Amino acid sequence: MNPSSPQLDTIPGVFSLLLSSTRRGARLGRLLAVTELRSWGVPPSVTERAEQIVAELTANAVLHGRVQGRDFRLGLSLYPAPRMLRIEVTDARRDRMPVLPQPADGETGRGLLLVAALADRWGVVPYPPSGKTVWAEAEILSAHTAPSGQPAEERL
Repeated sequence: MNPSSPQLDTIPGVFSLLLSSTRRGARLGRLLAVTELRSWGVPPSVTERAEQIVAELTANAVLHGRVQGRDFRLGLSLYPAPRMLRIEVTDARRDRMPVLPQPADGETGRGLLLVAALADRWGVVPYPPSGKTVWAEAEILSAHTAPSGQPAEERL
């Protein structure tokens, strides 16, 4: 391995980009997030989860957080200890805070339910002066750690 290449264990990654509040901007955000996570060496299972989370949060920013002429921001942060990926999507509508809906039979309204299911943690914080940031975190387990936190050798 090249000693000058970034290591997931030692160097945190940071990615932040303003995107247009359009369907195209949301799609581009998802594609760029996947490309960035792959370049950081994030495991495919986490990248797949993150792709779905980014897709839902960016779609929500476009559908529910859009203000004419204002972009939304996609941010990714990779932390080495604990090994965690944080996804943030900031839009311009603090007056429309997300609420986790009850499961429904309809075709829409399940985005945050999906985010809640895929993320280890998620939440929303105000973004001054008039916006909000919806964030989600996904833990990155090592190949030698079971989801329960036990070493793989101790799993049955």
